[in-house]
Amino acid sequence: MFANKPAVRPCATRALAAKPLARRLVVVNAQTGIKAGPAATANQEEFIELDLPKPLGFKFARGNDGGAYVIETNAKNGNIDPRVEPGDKIVEISASFGTEVWKAENFGQIMYAIRTRSGTVYMKLKRNFGDMSALEEEGLTASEKQFKKERAGGNYGAGTKEIQARNYVQRKESERKRREMFDDALAKFKETDIQGALVEFENIIAMEPRNYVGDNFSRNTPIYKVTQYNIACCYSMLDQAEEALKSLDAAMLSGFDNFEQIRRDKNLSKARTSPRFQALIDKYDEPVINWNAVKGTFGAFGGMFGGKKE
Repeated sequence: MFANKPAVRPCATRALAAKPLARRLVVVNAQTGIKAGPAATANQEEFIELDLPKPLGFKFARGNDGGAYVIETNAKNGNIDPRVEPGDKIVEISASFGTEVWKAENFGQIMYAIRTRSGTVYMKLKRNFGDMSALEEEGLTASEKQFKKERAGGNYGAGTKEIQARNYVQRKESERKRREMFDDALAKFKETDIQGALVEFENIIAMEPRNYVGDNFSRNTPIYKVTQYNIACCYSMLDQAEEALKSLDAAMLSGFDNFEQIRRDKNLSKARTSPRFQALIDKYDEPVINWNAVKGTFGAFGGMFGGKKE
């Protein structure tokens, strides 16, 4: 959680992409969002351009190259384009405001751009036709692949202990990198570079280990819980109350339970103005009873409940 929270000042306005691109006009079908265009030849890379209103029905994950890849499309969750498939990669994204387009640099930058976008979201995606290899564990040797296959079947062959030890070292290295990123994000926050902090925090969330189980059987790492809370603070400070509540919900769902801080943290003041805030926190914590209001209500009917008559 944020320590020594700074006074809220206007957030930083530096660009998140080094070379913003001119926004392209994308003509789409009003109902499906499909943009007409010639099909790519066999040896060409194929791209999709779309402009859709929020909410989006896509779910994204961080690839091994740090980019944002589609892992799910669901029209029940929001607007989609039927051409988009799991495995497709975002290469350009609309800026938070206006017609500017950013080159996609990393997962955190893309999530920040989408979540803070005012208006329709423009995306250019590179089609991978269902290829999900960018999301698989990278650098697996033949013996490691065999180990994973054996473990899935409940069998353990030669070299299992060596591979387990190597995986343990890799996990520790990943944890170290996430802590360094967290410290960098916290430093940016304290310097009131809220946008820069958000990008770092979003990348930390995307690096959450798959199938994690903690000593207390928690399915989320401690840094995940605190980072989700910090993301909520950042969006609240950017006057994005609904996005703040989404991250606050994720934080409490993962086990963040400092409800007193949530109710008092000045960095969440904008989020608390939302009519949905009270219902959200009541879902995870017992509602706070206003005893003065209760006494006032019963006091008005004192005579009916045996109150002392004057």
